[in-house]
Amino acid sequence: MQNQTSPLILTFGVADPIGAVGVHSDIGVFAALGCQGLSVTTALLIADTARVEDQQHVEPDWVSDQARVVLEDAQVAAFKIGALDHMEHISSIAEVVSDYPDAPLILDPFGSQLPPLSEQTDPEELLTVLRQLLVPQATLLLLSQVELGRLAETWRDLANGETMGDDAQHLIDLGCEYVLVTGTPAGTSRAETGLRANTLYGDGGIIRHDRWQHLPGPFVGSGGVLSAAIAAYMARGMALPQAVDLAQQYTFGALRHARRYGMGRLVPNRFHRMAETETEKG
Repeated sequence: MQNQTSPLILTFGVADPIGAVGVHSDIGVFAALGCQGLSVTTALLIADTARVEDQQHVEPDWVSDQARVVLEDAQVAAFKIGALDHMEHISSIAEVVSDYPDAPLILDPFGSQLPPLSEQTDPEELLTVLRQLLVPQATLLLLSQVELGRLAETWRDLANGETMGDDAQHLIDLGCEYVLVTGTPAGTSRAETGLRANTLYGDGGIIRHDRWQHLPGPFVGSGGVLSAAIAAYMARGMALPQAVDLAQQYTFGALRHARRYGMGRLVPNRFHRMAETETEKG
């Protein structure tokens, strides 16, 4: 019998029957990168690779209790928080992770795969609560340029002329250490039209700007793979900029080797490196 030697990561997210998004996807990424995943389920999805038909939220007390029981038993090396569309979940999770300020926290809260918000949920209020309670605790906030704009609407008028960098700096000023804006155009030249860029901001400006070949897809769960990979590399002790670099390389490979499970979108292959190794041996 051996004690656990792989880093433990606790992820908060939905349970997806396909495993394309949420905690099942995260656990696969963690395993592929030498970590052990622990999970807290925030909602149950009815979904396939083409669409999400419905979801059932877990009671906020259950979300908190799942995490507390695990954390009283095991020491985690990092947290990942996935898609959030329930205000009480945000407050419950924020309270839990506030007790572990030394563990890296990767925040990837936007879920394009989730159903529309209920009529009782105010989108701006949801984003405001997210910005106030979780963003200040995050080591890294990961979001697209469109999602950054939506979040920025909670503190400014979009006609003010602020840039993407200004908005990222505002979030960093709140306490978030880094902001990674994904999927932006790489440039305007003909040579750059087939590329996409990810830009990492730290206090004071751009830390790195990486361009990648745009793969056509369509994919489901690509952003979640990236954030889970960053969490895994950080749990293994890497600095955030290096973790982002390696996670981007891993994610590109997962998309390049994506699989079609059914009639919908392609699912990233989290174990593509294992397949590549087997091919080389063959």
